Amino acid sequence: MADALTAVPQQQDNVKTIYTTLKREILNLTIPPGTVISESEICGRFSVSRTPVRSVFQRLSDMRLIEIVPYRETRISLINLHQIKQMIYMRIAIESKVVRDFIDLNDSLLMEKLRYFLRKQRVFLGTDFTPQDFYNEDSAFHRIWFSAMDMDFLWRKIQHAQVHYTRFRMLDIVRVRNFKVIVKEHEQIFSIIEHKKKDEVEPFFTKHFNGGIRRLGKRIYTEYAAYFEKTADT
Repeated sequence: MADALTAVPQQQDNVKTIYTTLKREILNLTIPPGTVISESEICGRFSVSRTPVRSVFQRLSDMRLIEIVPYRETRISLINLHQIKQMIYMRIAIESKVVRDFIDLNDSLLMEKLRYFLRKQRVFLGTDFTPQDFYNEDSAFHRIWFSAMDMDFLWRKIQHAQVHYTRFRMLDIVRVRNFKVIVKEHEQIFSIIEHKKKDEVEPFFTKHFNGGIRRLGKRIYTEYAAYFEKTADT
C-alpha cells in the first residue's frame, strides 16, 4: 500500500518534468516544427513508463504544440503564419493602449526600471548569452508596463494564447540573431515613453511587432517553409 501511495507523487513529478522540458524545447525550437516524436523515444529518454508520457502528450496536444494521429505518428505542430499575423495585430492594439496609459502614470521609479532592463540587454550583447536568455529579457521588458498598470492577468492571457507566435519569435531570434536591432527598438520605445509621445506609440509598435516577419523575409517561404502550415499566407 505504501509503495502505491509513493508511486503517485513520483508519477506526478515525472509528468511535470517531462512536460516542462518538452514544452520548453518545442517553444525554443530545440525540437523543430514537423519533427516526429514517439512515446517509446520519450520513455527511453526520461526512463519512465508510457503512462506519464501519454499524459504529457495529451497536454501538449491540448496546447496545439503537437499533433497526435492515432496508430500512426505524433509530430510537433507546424507554425501557422496566419495566426501569427493575428497575434501581432492583437499585441499592437492591446499593448499600444497599455503603454499610452503607462505614459500617463509619469512614474520616475518605473522609468528607472526600464533603464535597468535596457542596460541588462546592452550587457547581454557583450556576453555569451543564449537566445532563450534574450527572449526572456525581451519579454520581461514588455511586461513592465502591464505590471505597472495592474494587468498581469492580461499579460498571462496573451502569453498563453500566443503559442505559434512564441515559436515564430524564437525562429527570428535563433536564426536571424539580429539582437542589436531589437535592443535599439527597445531604446526607441523608452524614448517615446520618456518624451510622452503618445501619438508615436502605435506606429512604432506596428513596426516593432512586425520586425520578425521583416527580418526573416523570404526565408519564411524558402529555407523555413517546412516549419509552416500551408495557408494563404505561405
